[in-house]
Amino acid sequence: MPSSILKNFPPFKKPLKVLFVSAEVSPYVMVGGLGQVMKSLPAALRRSGVDARVFMPKYASIDEKKYPMEMIYEGLKVPTDDPEKKELICNVKKYTPAEPQAPTYFLENMEYYEKRANVYGYSDDPIRFALLCRGLLEFLQKSGWVPDIINATDWHTGFLPNYLKTKYSQDQKLSKINTVFSIHNLYHQGVFDHHTITELDFDDGRSDITPMFSERLAKQNFMKRGIIYSDAVNTVSETYSKEILTKDYGEGLDELLKEVRTKIYGILNGISYKDLNPATDKNIPFNFSLHDIKKRGKNKSNLQKEFNLEVSQDIPLIGMVTRLYEQKGIDLLFPIMEVLLSDFNLEFIIVGEGDAKYRDFFSNMAKKFPKRVGFHPISDFTLGRRVFAASDIFLMPSRFEPCGLTQIEAMRYGAIPIVRKTGGLADTVFDFDPRKNTGTGFVFEKYDSTALFGAIIRAIETFKHKTSWQGLVRRVMQADFSWEAAAKKYLSLYKKVISV
Repeated sequence: MPSSILKNFPPFKKPLKVLFVSAEVSPYVMVGGLGQVMKSLPAALRRSGVDARVFMPKYASIDEKKYPMEMIYEGLKVPTDDPEKKELICNVKKYTPAEPQAPTYFLENMEYYEKRANVYGYSDDPIRFALLCRGLLEFLQKSGWVPDIINATDWHTGFLPNYLKTKYSQDQKLSKINTVFSIHNLYHQGVFDHHTITELDFDDGRSDITPMFSERLAKQNFMKRGIIYSDAVNTVSETYSKEILTKDYGEGLDELLKEVRTKIYGILNGISYKDLNPATDKNIPFNFSLHDIKKRGKNKSNLQKEFNLEVSQDIPLIGMVTRLYEQKGIDLLFPIMEVLLSDFNLEFIIVGEGDAKYRDFFSNMAKKFPKRVGFHPISDFTLGRRVFAASDIFLMPSRFEPCGLTQIEAMRYGAIPIVRKTGGLADTVFDFDPRKNTGTGFVFEKYDSTALFGAIIRAIETFKHKTSWQGLVRRVMQADFSWEAAAKKYLSLYKKVISV
């Protein structure tokens, strides 16, 4: 099975140098949870004495007035291995924020980053992210600062360990660097659909990376190559590190993952307890804490009014802040949501954007039950925080969930989660036992609408018992999923990789 317990190693004689490479990093640009992790984890490591830094593309949306940068290297020539267009010219800039936030390097290229309005979603994304990987290594050849560890993240950076172990294997400076490849979501392996790949287009993961302008590049599996060539692989929860070894969760890579299982680790993501603090958060209308938890109810009334729902503290309010995709288990609501709304006294507020079939479903529910359902079909950071602070129950019935952050964030604000027992949800939410008065939420195991229905009924029935419910609220608010705990495990992993 994957390694989940990391042994302690002697401290380094000098500060460990770690460079994170990512397609998105908050606050510069953030599409999903990856961006938030790439802000918080390096900062936590720096607080532990690690010289952690970040490398990312410089997109058009990044404001240099807000984040003043210095030019570190101008006219960087990045090989493409293409016989006609042999190199791409880039610049590298650096922004140094206040501690503990990590110094960040930006790879600047007009064509592939600065002319693009979005982070993802272009037909030439393979070129853009191959350029990120190769550009970093070319920059490090010329840099006075060289990391001990490069921590690559998700498929966008999967070529990096591959390039390092092949193209740069004889480089005196770079060949000493170790790599960790962090899988945030195995489902995404490149721009192709790995579920329908033909035998002709199959990538063995070990042949040479094709030239950047080759049509074949888009069919090479970035994720597979990151797994094969990295010195260690980690997923963002211990349960997910075990699940990906199975056919149900392995996304076609389960046999490969079994082969390399001795270098697979699971480290649960954390959250920032300073940023996510209901006592000080300016994004919620009424601040509260464990010492004045009754104030939390004002946020519920406020949100009920905003969505024109019936205002009552006695009606359980179920919140969802999610991307509207198949992964999130929304299909399980299709057969049961109307029954719940017709036969039980409860309310739903859903915030998120995504696939049309889910938008249409929630829009229809809101029209049919205007006093019971509120739907905001656009992702909204501020509104999400208010849903956390107002909801009695937070629903996350995911089909699979590598880690999940929103259930942890909702718990921080006192919302009781209903989750499916999978991935990081299984590692962060423990089923309520009314006899022992233990647990932090309501957990169901089978991916089935009836199982979800039962968990919701258990929750709304428990909600009627105010003493038990308040005990639940206090337990979830006191749960500790801090980045400091995660950073210690990453540090142990880095030490283990270097010692091998």
